[in-house]
Order: sequence, then C-alpha cells, then structure tokens
Amino acid sequence: MELRLNLDARKRVTLAKLLPNIDVHTVRAYTQGNKIILEPLAEIPAHELWLHQNPEALASLQRGIQQAKEGKIRSRGSFAKKGKDGV
Repeated sequence: MELRLNLDARKRVTLAKLLPNIDVHTVRAYTQGNKIILEPLAEIPAHELWLHQNPEALASLQRGIQQAKEGKIRSRGSFAKKGKDGV
C-alpha cells in the first residue's frame, strides 16, 4: 500500500490513516537508503512471555483453541476447589 502523507507545520505526519484497524502503540522506525521504514510492534506482557518462548506449550494452546472452535470440548466441572493461589 502506498499513501502520500503531508507534513504539518512542525514537520510531523499522523499514522492514523496507515493503521486504521490495528491497535498499535509502539512503532520501530529505521531508514533504508532514502526511505523511512515504520514497523508496528506488538507488546507481550512479561507474565505471558513464557508461552511464546515455549513452543510445546504454545502449540498445545493453539490446538485447544482450534478444538474449541470446532466444538470438540467437554465440561470437566469446576476447578475452583483445586486452585492453590485463590484465583
């Protein structure tokens, strides 16, 4: 996609037109020749990072999500009494 953006009086551009349907708060900017490249970045909370660093756990989660989409799930009842941390 190519889009021409106009600079404002302070030589700034708005990125809203480029990212209308993406919830992005961080962008990596770098130059390549005479071009400025902007790359949207996703942020992962530290307490979820382990999942992305563990391919087996991530694959298991993705399988479970796919099985849920296909209706291949069954209730195992409440796990509330088994929790040790009060969550």
